[in-house]
Amino acid sequence: MSLFNHPFDLARDAALVTGAGNGIGRAIAQALVGEGVRTVFADVNRDTVTAAIKASARPELAVPWIGDLADPATRDALLAEAASALGRVTHFVHSASPPRREADHALGVTTETWAQMHAVNLEAGFHLSRELARKLIADKQPGSFLLLTSLHAGTPRNLPHYSTSKAGLSMLVKELAKTFGRFGIRVNALVPGAIAAGGFVADPALARHIPLGRLGESKDLAPLALAVLSNRISAYVTGAAIVVDGGLSLTNWFEPPELGDLL
Repeated sequence: MSLFNHPFDLARDAALVTGAGNGIGRAIAQALVGEGVRTVFADVNRDTVTAAIKASARPELAVPWIGDLADPATRDALLAEAASALGRVTHFVHSASPPRREADHALGVTTETWAQMHAVNLEAGFHLSRELARKLIADKQPGSFLLLTSLHAGTPRNLPHYSTSKAGLSMLVKELAKTFGRFGIRVNALVPGAIAAGGFVADPALARHIPLGRLGESKDLAPLALAVLSNRISAYVTGAAIVVDGGLSLTNWFEPPELGDLL
């Protein structure tokens, strides 16, 4: 039997994907149901979740969930709904992230925007991972978590709320991998580059900085996400940060922000 033909155990595996309404989260959630994995599509936008499920290969395996993960009570509601719908979540993907605006540089970002970005990216990522792990540990079951970080965890983006939240998420992957490994729960990071989807509005001119010569697409990440999530394919991989960027990280392409009349 080929591992690549059967990457998941369909009798036990079930997934929760945040940010599943668009971009990378959508591509991964759709790929999971395409492999036969029952999956919660969680997002803040009902219309995009509905469209993502409708466009999936196996929409009958998808469970929609709508809510803002910046709210701690909403995170708990998501966990309760996922448990009710799936029984046990064995695979978790955290791709949710608020929109980014170029005006939100260090002298422009508001306290509210800063807090929202950290709440969704980092705090929700930690809370959901920990609570899902608690259940798996209690049940003595293995699991696989995948958190979407960014090249900007290590390279300034002129958006300090975004970059710092992703830097925190990058370290969180290592902390959780070290703690949960003894229980058979793997935790890894997928590190996207310039992916023309979701919260990133791609400038085609950026392609000149990419060795492979083009901007990325969400579909470029989904196959690798499945491989890393699979306990059959990647059983000995945890705490890893896997870069999918066409080689963009080989350069630093950002100039300091224009500050206008702020000084």
